[in-house]
Amino acid sequence: MACARLTVLLTAFMLLTGLLGWQSGRSAQVADKPDDSYQYTLLFARVMQMIRQDYVDESKTSYKDLTYAALRGMLSSLDPHSQFLDEEAFQDMQRETKGEFSGLGIVIGIKDSELVILSPMEDTPGGRAGLMPGDRILKIDGKNTEKMTLAAAEKALKGLPGEKAALTLLRPVAGAPGGGTVFEVVLTRETIRVASVKDARMLPASLAGQDKIGYVRIEEFADNTSDELDHALEGLEQAGMQALVIDLRNNPGGLLDSAVDVAGKFVPTNTVIVSTKGRTPDQSQDFRARSERQHPNYPIALLINGYSASGAEIVAGALKDLNRAILVGETTFGKGSVQTVQTLGNGVGLRLTMAKYYTPSKRTIHEVGVAPDIDVPISDVEERRIVLAEAKRPLTAEEQADVAKMEDRQLERAVSSLRSVRIYNERQAALHAAPKTTAEANPPAPKPADGSTTPGAAQ
Repeated sequence: MACARLTVLLTAFMLLTGLLGWQSGRSAQVADKPDDSYQYTLLFARVMQMIRQDYVDESKTSYKDLTYAALRGMLSSLDPHSQFLDEEAFQDMQRETKGEFSGLGIVIGIKDSELVILSPMEDTPGGRAGLMPGDRILKIDGKNTEKMTLAAAEKALKGLPGEKAALTLLRPVAGAPGGGTVFEVVLTRETIRVASVKDARMLPASLAGQDKIGYVRIEEFADNTSDELDHALEGLEQAGMQALVIDLRNNPGGLLDSAVDVAGKFVPTNTVIVSTKGRTPDQSQDFRARSERQHPNYPIALLINGYSASGAEIVAGALKDLNRAILVGETTFGKGSVQTVQTLGNGVGLRLTMAKYYTPSKRTIHEVGVAPDIDVPISDVEERRIVLAEAKRPLTAEEQADVAKMEDRQLERAVSSLRSVRIYNERQAALHAAPKTTAEANPPAPKPADGSTTPGAAQ
């Protein structure tokens, strides 16, 4: 009976391997030997059958459980971003891209081999608890995260509205014993509704002087980001905006198409915004500006930092290479790989790294990031004060005192740069528009090389 089961299982895996091999036949040749697929498929089938036959806890040995576990391990071994999406994860992913999901309202990532918070979202459990970019997550509900994959951590943080999650975190403090302060928070999950464009406003005269400089902050790139940004820009343009600051600090990325649409608003239609290159020609593609409405050609400054990732890096790299914006701040995160989501049927899917991003000048983003034109590094303390000032929640007396000391040097430098550009452009325009003097309009006749007078001069 065991032999028969193994034969059936092996046959199923061979059919699956053949199908996958046929689908990948359009790609580059795999380096495996011709008989490798049979050898390792047999090994996989034998191990699965041994587990089902002899493992002590039979409740854990269903084909579904074992297959899902194998797929999770297979994908997580490739990189932190590739992932097998079971029914729950696949539904969560679909809800997130539509701007609504259930969780704690924090975006996480792997930085220097540690699980860190990239961005706490405003008016969410994580944002209201005062979590900060760079906070390291040590434990989730008592489970150590040291060997936890990114996919496993994301799943552990999500849950139904009303469910609680206990986090143990380390906040980096320069020179502190152990590298920082360890603290714990207990958060209640809720439905997160993401408004990706925030704080659209004219900067005050105390910062911008007489210049009308607009400001918008993009928290992430979702389905609705392009429309939200258009709405925000329309209001600022009607108010007479002369220049614009787009704040991409702590923006973890999001949808590729959304990032391309945002960058495409400020360059001519059909301009290449970003390119992808994979193993095969069909994985290499140029993504071009396709915005039906072009906004005025006002000067733009982008604010970036070490937690600006993925889609934020696409926008920053494109507008820098296309000479459409000045980048101010710090080098970005360096997450420049492309994940595509493929439906596998029965409510499950696959998120797989297929290519890497390249800016219009063919510079790679992955593990390098995008460097600012004007480097303005700030301390962790300054970073936290800026995040607190942006928080849409009541602050404690201690936090209010901390915010009172806030000085956003990156924003100040961006505004200073835009004002300088405006002054230079006005003077250049005045120079070209000024009427020519009599001497310029009637230059003296050239004198012959032999020193004789010209006929005109003789007359």
